[in-house]
Amino acid sequence: MQNNLKITFVGGGNMAAALIGGLAGKLTAANNIHVVDINTESLTKLQQQFGVTTAAQIDAAVVASDVIVLAVKPQQMKDVVAQLLPHVKAQLVLSIAAGIRAVDLSRWLGGHNAIVRTMPNTPALIGKGVTGMVASAGVSTEQRAAADAIMSAVGDTVWLDDEKLIDSVTAVSGSGPAYVFYFIEAMQQAAQEMGLTAEQGNALAISTFVGAAQLAAQSADPISVLRERVTSKGGTTYAALTSMEENGVKQSIITAMKAAAARGQALGEEFGRD
Repeated sequence: MQNNLKITFVGGGNMAAALIGGLAGKLTAANNIHVVDINTESLTKLQQQFGVTTAAQIDAAVVASDVIVLAVKPQQMKDVVAQLLPHVKAQLVLSIAAGIRAVDLSRWLGGHNAIVRTMPNTPALIGKGVTGMVASAGVSTEQRAAADAIMSAVGDTVWLDDEKLIDSVTAVSGSGPAYVFYFIEAMQQAAQEMGLTAEQGNALAISTFVGAAQLAAQSADPISVLRERVTSKGGTTYAALTSMEENGVKQSIITAMKAAAARGQALGEEFGRD
């Protein structure tokens, strides 16, 4: 199925473009990928860049698709699904929208239950993403494999047994890149305040994050052990981490992530209303 997989993207934004870039000519032929978007400029760019077919409104090509990827903003989803309803038969519906619950998508689609809900993150734009995924009861083994292949085109996948955990994934990895950028910004600012140039601070902060992340990914040791190895009691790192602990940095991060998860749940309730 996957070599000839026919996929329709409803929405042609950045995440859709990242997925198409990972799929076209690899998982499936470019002309098996169809993109629907009201932004004709985006459609022209995608067509020229990847060779996909495009349309400004939902059309008959959707019916012929094996997979429909919902890549629109959460607040647009209900209206978009209403337009999709007449065209949805047995296709797999794969949603990459934050906050939209599968039960609400199913209700809007007249009880259709072949739905996979996902939460990717922005490193998918460079093929380094990670996506949390959960399948509804109506998803076949073949459809689950197709969903995994699609999201694996832009990084790693993590499957969940309970859709409620998608809000936790949102808090950890979906919003996570912003936390990393926030910390990098703080390191850059500190570097300048201590006399380094902006360019030097930028290079040092980003390379440190990249190197530490790769070390963590490649090491068999727990993160706590890696941290302890850099932290000699009474040394410079010890002074920094002691200051962070005294200022509640770790707990603040945990509290912030829980706030993100709570917001994700609230969005589901807000956008899932009839």
